[in-house]
Amino acid sequence: MVAFDVSADAYGRFMGRYSEPLAVRFAGLVDPRRGQRALDVGCGPGALAAELVRRLGPDAVCAVDPSEAFVAAARERLDGVDVRAAAAERLPFADATFDVTFAQLVVHFMGDPVAGLREMARVTRPAGVVAACVWDHAGDGGPLSLFWRAARDLDPEAPDESGLAGAREGHLRELFELAGLRDPEPTTLSVRVTHPTFEQWWEPFLLGVGPAGEYVAGLGPRRRDELRERCRRLLSSPPIRVDATAWTVRAHPPPAAGSR
Repeated sequence: MVAFDVSADAYGRFMGRYSEPLAVRFAGLVDPRRGQRALDVGCGPGALAAELVRRLGPDAVCAVDPSEAFVAAARERLDGVDVRAAAAERLPFADATFDVTFAQLVVHFMGDPVAGLREMARVTRPAGVVAACVWDHAGDGGPLSLFWRAARDLDPEAPDESGLAGAREGHLRELFELAGLRDPEPTTLSVRVTHPTFEQWWEPFLLGVGPAGEYVAGLGPRRRDELRERCRRLLSSPPIRVDATAWTVRAHPPPAAGSR
């Protein structure tokens, strides 16, 4: 599983502006209830885990992330929550520990998405729910779609995120099925984020977060300026409203997930 080598603040300014409202929608879709235990896999700085705490209380929530910076930020944000450094493919919990296990915007960064989903199923009770969501990068519905469109206008070889696991329609469900999860239910979740100025939309791309940030960091000053101006021309006049859609799947662990 990929560990982001950036600060929690940089990630929050770049993707947090979209992942925070998505977390509310994602948790609401699964609708965990008081008395249940939940795990947030690839928690980042804690957007989804914070919403789970609001619903379930801190003692009922655990979270993991491979990034030490994100683990530290989540621990600071989520008082009383068990936050550990771990990858999705090797979760440090016993079989059938949780009622609901989530992965928000994480499957496409797992080193082995099928293994990661199998591990999520393993630590979930047989009657529980495993849920994941991934931005629609392949269908031009993700929050970074216009950025990558501008990048490809100037550089047809720009390595966009459309090929990431789960990013195309139907692929997340395929991964759930390959992992042996039962009765996968696909749907979509959408959020709208408003940026008052172009600068507020653009500046987080300079923080080096994720594939888009790495791409910008690798450009020289002239090409970076060209990309910025291409984005400006493609965007509507401020305030800039970005509608972002995530592919989402809910499913149940296989009957044998709670035992070996």
